[in-house]
Amino acid sequence: MKTLIPEILEFFSAISFVIYGILSFTSNIMKSEFKRWGISKFRFIVGCAQLTGGFGLLIGYYFPIMTLISSFGLALLMALGFGLRLIVKDGLIKSLPALFYLIVNVFIFLNNLNNNF
Repeated sequence: MKTLIPEILEFFSAISFVIYGILSFTSNIMKSEFKRWGISKFRFIVGCAQLTGGFGLLIGYYFPIMTLISSFGLALLMALGFGLRLIVKDGLIKSLPALFYLIVNVFIFLNNLNNNF
């Protein structure tokens, strides 16, 4: 059962970031959030990073190095996202999802690092 939890978290994170990546391109709510955060010019880059990271985690089931690279990248992205939310004073409740995904991807990274490399 212990080895199943990292795989479930990896799949959950992968699907979440694929969805968030798609929403970065298609959702008017997401477009307005990027504008509110003052980073609308980075929306394309963030969306691509989310999609790449999400698909990288899925590919990582077959090529573990991709899990390592993707989880590190997503953790970095979420650290920046969490920091940004604190800077724009979104408060703890609105900042918790970024912190949650940061913790999940750090866990995935460390678990993969310890088990495969």
